[in-house]
Amino acid sequence: MAGFVIAHMYPDLLNLYGDRGNLLCLQQRMRWHGHDCRIKNIRLGEKIEYANIDMVFMGGGSDREQGLVYRDLAGRSDEFMARIEDGLPVLCICGAYQLLGTSYIAVNGQVMEGLKFFNFITRGAKNRLIGNVLIKACMDGDEISIVGFENHGGRTFFEDDTLQALGRVIKGYGNNGEDKKEGIKYKNLIGTYLHGPLLPKNPAAADFFLKAMARRRGVELDSRLDDYIEKIAHEQIKNRLLAK
Repeated sequence: MAGFVIAHMYPDLLNLYGDRGNLLCLQQRMRWHGHDCRIKNIRLGEKIEYANIDMVFMGGGSDREQGLVYRDLAGRSDEFMARIEDGLPVLCICGAYQLLGTSYIAVNGQVMEGLKFFNFITRGAKNRLIGNVLIKACMDGDEISIVGFENHGGRTFFEDDTLQALGRVIKGYGNNGEDKKEGIKYKNLIGTYLHGPLLPKNPAAADFFLKAMARRRGVELDSRLDDYIEKIAHEQIKNRLLAK
């Protein structure tokens, strides 16, 4: 039995819309595979020991919380990006996703710097993009559907044509409500606006992270999980959206 550790970054600040459920999903699915999985909370000012973690998770938060997180990460962002380049699995939801870009420009014109990991910009708007979402995505070479719930005022635009979106919007708004792109995918990193939480009703997306964690440790996940209930939840949301 292997032991895996997922770092939950800033659980007291980035904690909107039940996103912690993503961690519970990954933890339980890894246990079903016969391996231990522990959640380690990392708060402001605490050292991140990358050698001892297998994945990083950051959820959504308000502008104030995002500012606090940025100031905490900015001085050590080079190491974080180096770990991403090395294939560290990372899931960033909503506000944490926005932090990966160059900047966030609020409705009043105030600019909040981003970590500049990727060349995209987020602009605030008065009207929020709210509702259930259906996208088509590619995971480990297979085309899958992903469902979730979005609620964001920011509109994210890629300024680099080589950036890969997580998926193509079938129903909903996605990054900005205009270009049919949702989220970002780079190596084993996914940034997305999808709450809900995302992973319990998208087992293929959850398994993307489990497999990435296991590969980096040389561990085989050879058991097949019964996703009957998860697939029912997924299909109900998908069919409801397609019927509109």
